[in-house]
Amino acid sequence: MVRMNLLAFFVLAVQIYSVTPVIHTLNYFDTASQVAKLPEYWEAAYVDGVQILHFDSNHRKAKAKQDWVDKITEDDPHYWDRNTANSIATEQVFKVNIEIAKKRFNQTGGVHMYQEMFGCEWNDKTGEVDGWRHYSYDGEDFISFELKTMSWIAAHPQAFITKLKWEQDDERNQYFENFFTEECPLWLKKHVSNGRDFLTRTELPTVSLLQKTPSSPITCHATGFYPRTSDLFWRKDGQEIHEDVEMGETLPNHDGTFQTTADLKVELTPAAEGRYECVFKLDGVREEMVTKLYAKSILSNVRIQEEEDRKKAVAIAVPLVVLALVAMAVALGVFLAKRPKSQKGERRHKLGNVSYFKLKCS
Repeated sequence: MVRMNLLAFFVLAVQIYSVTPVIHTLNYFDTASQVAKLPEYWEAAYVDGVQILHFDSNHRKAKAKQDWVDKITEDDPHYWDRNTANSIATEQVFKVNIEIAKKRFNQTGGVHMYQEMFGCEWNDKTGEVDGWRHYSYDGEDFISFELKTMSWIAAHPQAFITKLKWEQDDERNQYFENFFTEECPLWLKKHVSNGRDFLTRTELPTVSLLQKTPSSPITCHATGFYPRTSDLFWRKDGQEIHEDVEMGETLPNHDGTFQTTADLKVELTPAAEGRYECVFKLDGVREEMVTKLYAKSILSNVRIQEEEDRKKAVAIAVPLVVLALVAMAVALGVFLAKRPKSQKGERRHKLGNVSYFKLKCS
């Protein structure tokens, strides 16, 4: 059975996209799944943590997730048709790989998942680029490609055979070097240019203080901010405190903004009121958002329930986005079998105008 802690995977997926203002990233996530109620296959692509593309086996059509992404068709009118065809072909390869992987691991049943993550980053100040390619099976890293050393890193004992084969394949490795240093950064730059207004915008959050019961921690909840890079913390008498404070994770909202929390364990006596304050700082904004802690400023249980209902609605509205991030964050793709010398089963696809290898396990 696939070992997945959905919340943990989702959190780690979001953390992949923590980048500095001058570092831009392009990530592609491909997943073949035997998990009930999930599509058998889906793909997602992200620029600077913002989803730009989606495909799944239920709808069988690659689609833009942001209006500005469609600007790419001005120079490439067949962009989406080509992406759809590539996704359908890759889906078949991934399904075969699951069955071969089951044999490799001596598995006769159960629920399994085959995953891949690849992408690149570009520093728009220095021009430096980097790339990565990771594979996994059932939520565990299997093998990955390291561009700087042009080597394959085996994360599982059964990956060493694959590592040796791939490191001897000069054609593939040269292709990967060109892809990660030339092709992928080229498409990343186009997407960043097309979406610059969206990707560089600033949105401040709504900050609320919540408490379920008088004995529960007091939660400072900030939601609706962009970019993701932010800081939320508690202060007492003007000094930042860490004791009795539990930080929540930064999670995406359905509209492309983010939310996060910070819990404070404190007995709110009359003497304590006004001494504590929740502080939110957004990257690129000098002013702090300060919410002082008074009993009257804490939302009631009814309001808390309304907030929880809103969060559930958000989660329901974007299940595929969440699941795609969750599944790919820890797993990050897999290739689990030997490739015959004849190269049979090797396929070269294009993503946009970006070609990349998809290999059938054998």
